Amino acid sequence: MIISIASGKGGTGKTTIAVNLARAAEEQDNLQFIDADVEEPNAHLFLKPVIDNKEAATIPVPQIDEDKCNYCGTCAQICAFNALAVTSQAVLTFYELCHGCGGCAYLCPEKAIQEVPREIGFTEKGTAGNISFLHGRLNTGEAMSPPLIEAAKEKAESDKMVLIDAPPGTSCPVVAAVRETNYCLLVTEPTPFGLHDLQLVVELLKKLNIPCGVIINRADMGDDQVESYCIQQNIPILMHIPWDRNLAYYCGRGEAIVDHSPGWKKKFIHLWEEIKLKLNHHQAKAGDAG
Repeated sequence: MIISIASGKGGTGKTTIAVNLARAAEEQDNLQFIDADVEEPNAHLFLKPVIDNKEAATIPVPQIDEDKCNYCGTCAQICAFNALAVTSQAVLTFYELCHGCGGCAYLCPEKAIQEVPREIGFTEKGTAGNISFLHGRLNTGEAMSPPLIEAAKEKAESDKMVLIDAPPGTSCPVVAAVRETNYCLLVTEPTPFGLHDLQLVVELLKKLNIPCGVIINRADMGDDQVESYCIQQNIPILMHIPWDRNLAYYCGRGEAIVDHSPGWKKKFIHLWEEIKLKLNHHQAKAGDAG
């Protein structure tokens, strides 16, 4: 089973929740943690894994055979991302715009295009206690993170419970991270901005048909509009996290509070069990509908 943790905006405490949940759950289940925020991964700062494997991630990009090319322009015409431009004497390739779809090579009438791999980043794998850890790192200057996120997700271990820390927002990287997960945990805050971005990510999950639950962080510092919205949408609120000086202190030190507080550890173990119950309920409901 794959559980993703997402938020409609940055700064809600998503990674803090993810790493504490992982630390609490590692005693309950055989767990794999994937940090899919490949543009700025930071879960390793908290989990402190021992990395023992590194692999390059690539996407296929076009390579033009000038001896075969007659500069007809077909490749540029079919490229939806303007990664190719054709003049009377040359084909210009903008690799940073290429999405690796392969359409240009497939449709080239002269078969003058072949695809070659281009490195966009890498994945690193290791262990953090009993947790199998994996994250991706996008190369500086790269524009597209979804291919690297997909490469990281392909390494999900089928014999483990998988916890994916998704990027913030609701754009393509988030879709790549949460797509095909079984349940999504949404972290938000009780503010107008928190509500607005929660609504966006909830609509996204509806389109992807992914069930979700909500955690309200800094729950005692805002208003009740997020709670009212969740009630209206029939979205379960799985946890309220009040402002806690100790939690902020250990977060600032790059440590999980569950490693220092039995009370918080008990709360996150309970959260993990609640998530599994919700997931099992949705899977059973889907099975009955089928």
